[in-house]
Amino acid sequence: MCSIFAMRSLLAAAAAASAPTVLRAGAFPPRPPLLSLPFRRGHAAGNMLGTARSVPAAAQSRIGGGGSAIEARAVQSGEIHVIVGPMFAGKTTALLRRVQAEAGSGRTVALIKSDKDNRYGLDSVVTHDGTKMACWALSELSSFHEKLGIEAYDKVDVIGIDEAQFFDDLYDFCCKAVDRDGKIVVVAGLDGDYKRKKFGSVLDIVPLADSVTKLTARCELCGRRAFFTLRKTQETKTELIGGADVYMPVCRQHYMDGQVVIEATRIVLDLGRSTVTAQALK
Repeated sequence: MCSIFAMRSLLAAAAAASAPTVLRAGAFPPRPPLLSLPFRRGHAAGNMLGTARSVPAAAQSRIGGGGSAIEARAVQSGEIHVIVGPMFAGKTTALLRRVQAEAGSGRTVALIKSDKDNRYGLDSVVTHDGTKMACWALSELSSFHEKLGIEAYDKVDVIGIDEAQFFDDLYDFCCKAVDRDGKIVVVAGLDGDYKRKKFGSVLDIVPLADSVTKLTARCELCGRRAFFTLRKTQETKTELIGGADVYMPVCRQHYMDGQVVIEATRIVLDLGRSTVTAQALK
């Protein structure tokens, strides 16, 4: 009997030792929030910047009152919108409309273009019909943060990028600006070159995008929808800045016909050069 009572006592003691411990509220100091974001309040307009947006009061109170890190990230999450198409499709016009609409809604905006495109000057993004907006002309997007300054960059809500195919660091810039800094980035550029091959890094950011808009122009030869850009000259390098004197938008049929004509012209010119050279050597 004693051994039975002793066994029961041992079992009871083991059960008590393995029972979960109940922690009192406040037994540990509260953990700091997982995410702390510097929410922007209204700022006056500055050089090439519009008015900054403010975080809604409800969102501020939610975060200030112990809201979760997920809620904080949702308020500050960035976006990327891509506008592509052939030349003369209205990509720059669509970009300016979007950026101006964002500025009109109270957000701070900044516009960037490649310094390779100096057709209408370097201080403005200009559409083919003459609409323009002040911009930063850069060789690399990575220099934007430094040129603008940390405080001014933090005030920017929306970044528009025109002629995006000329920026080699487009993908990295968009990743940082949207995912890390919570910016809205609107990108406009050519998705393909005159050979209908990938142009720059524009297509690389499609997987990052919230939206992708493919614009079309009007075929200069038949008036149908134009999806492609036909180069009129014999120049073969990919990056060739030009307007209607060098390029024209065409439908699929006239793109193919145009390529045949261009190739035939090239052959004729090559034969002519060969004949001239042969005669000169006689």
